[in-house]
Amino acid sequence: QVQLVESGGGLVQPGGSLRLSCTASGIVVSAHTMGWYRRFPGKGRELVAFITGGGITNYADSVKGRSTISRDNAKNTVFLEMNSLKPEDTAVYYCNCHPWISDIWGQGTLVTVSS
Repeated sequence: QVQLVESGGGLVQPGGSLRLSCTASGIVVSAHTMGWYRRFPGKGRELVAFITGGGITNYADSVKGRSTISRDNAKNTVFLEMNSLKPEDTAVYYCNCHPWISDIWGQGTLVTVSS
C-alpha cells in the first residue's frame, strides 16, 4: 500500500522560505516521476514541480526561479524548497506521482503566506 506523508508547511511571512518534505512508503520515489501539487481554496490541484527518475526537474511558471524540487533516495523522500514566498502561494501542498495516481493522495501540508 502506497502512503505519502507531506510535512513542513506552516505560516511564513512574504519573502520567506519553506522546505516541504514528502516521505513515501510502498513506492520507490527514485523509480518514478514525482510531483508536488498545490490546491488553492475552492479550486483544483495544480502541478508545481516534478522530478523524473533520472533527476530532470520542471517547474510551473508561477514558481520557476523560486523553487527547487529534490530527492533523497536513501530516505525515499521528495523535497520542495520554496523561496521568496508570496501570499498567492498560500495553498495545501501535496506530493504524488506525475501524472498523479488518484488513490495515493496524502493529507497534504498547509502553507500560509501572510504578514
